Parts: sequence; C-alpha cells; structure tokens
Amino acid sequence: MYTVKGKADKNHLLTEHMPLVKRLAHHMKAKLPPSVEVDDLVQAGMMGLLDAINRYEDNHGAQFETYAVLRIRGAMLDELRNSDWMPRSTRQNMRKVEAAMEALQQRLGRPASESEIAKSLKMSLADYQEMLGDGGGHQLLYYEDFHDQGEDGGSDSFLDRYAVDDSDPLRSLLDTGFRQAVIDAIDNLPPREKMLMGLYYEEELNLKEIGAVMGVSESRVSQLHTQAVSRLRATLREQLWTGPA
Repeated sequence: MYTVKGKADKNHLLTEHMPLVKRLAHHMKAKLPPSVEVDDLVQAGMMGLLDAINRYEDNHGAQFETYAVLRIRGAMLDELRNSDWMPRSTRQNMRKVEAAMEALQQRLGRPASESEIAKSLKMSLADYQEMLGDGGGHQLLYYEDFHDQGEDGGSDSFLDRYAVDDSDPLRSLLDTGFRQAVIDAIDNLPPREKMLMGLYYEEELNLKEIGAVMGVSESRVSQLHTQAVSRLRATLREQLWTGPA
C-alpha cells in the first residue's frame, strides 16, 4: 500500500528518468533496422522504468539509475525479441560468419581480415559486406544462448554456468567472469573495430558521429559494428558458451 509520499517519490523518479529512457531508446535504435520504431522502444523502456521503480525498494544495494538502466534495456530487448525484428535467415547468416571467424582465428592465430572471411564463406567481399549490413543490430547475447545445450548434448546452459541470480540474470552475468571475458575479447579486436566499440559503448557516439571520426560512411560503420560483434560472439562461444573442456 503506497503512502502519499511514496507515490510522490515514485512519480518523481518516473519524471526524472524519462530522458534516460529516450536516450537509451535512440542509442539502441541507431544499430537496428529501419523497421524498428523508436517509439516502440521508448514505450517498452517506460515499462522497464516503472518495473525498476516498483522493485527498487527490494534492491537497496544498487544505485537506482544503474538498476534502472538494466531494467529499461531488458524491457527493450524483450520487445525486440517478441517482435522478431531480425529474420531467421539473417540470424543464420550471422552464425555462419561467427563459425568462419572462429575457424580462421584458430588456423591463423589472429583475427581474420574481411577478405579472408569472405573467401572462407565463398562470397565476394561486396556480398559479405552486404550481409554485414543486413545483420545490423546483431547482439552479443540472444535468448537462445541462455538455453542452448552444450556440444556434448548435456543440459548445462550458458546461463546456468554464469548467472546464479535468477531474479536478475544480466546483472549476475556482469558480476561474474563473463564481464572480464568481454573486456578481454574487445581488447583483442582489430584496432579499427576496437576503436569503433569504444566510441559507441564508452563515448556513446551514434553511427553517424563515429563515421565522421573514422572517415567512413554511416553504413560502413554499421558493417564494422556487426563484424565486431560477430568476432566477440565467436571468441566468447569458444571460451564460454561451450563450457569447460
């Protein structure tokens, strides 16, 4: 039962953090296909904010904004999953790219170049880059990653190994070795892609702004971002998804 003061506090948190929802929505929209409406992300994010406000009383250990960001982003990702915005064929193509990257990395002992990846996929460089463009919005984690069976057919899942807090699996992941594994994987990216990821995730520049810094088009930034995420997924799949040897 809410007191008048309690309602006022919650309304204040809602009003104060509405700009945060819009900023996160536009940031996420920058790497998604045109078919995704930013208003849908904002609406989902507002539901996540409301959820964060209602739950925060039981989570005093975290700063509210940090906690809210996780809930807002989670709600937006749920909206994207429910709307199935990325075609299955595109997801399958990205998995092929990841597999090629992983095989080449093992054989060459270094990150493969675009031309080497294209050759491995028996594609022209132009067709490979077009595939990357179609895969705009490729994510580091997908729901099915949390439930895929191991290569030995066991039921041990990625989430079981790296998230022990069922109430907030994303936060639990960030508190485990997974966070350090992501940092290490980013550090091993080719210099250009490493710089791109820093500009996008640390400096929070949009794709157009990153293009201006790097001297390439916005569409080229999108291709490089998709390629960088695929490299990270390939590295993390080898180190983490498959579990201990």
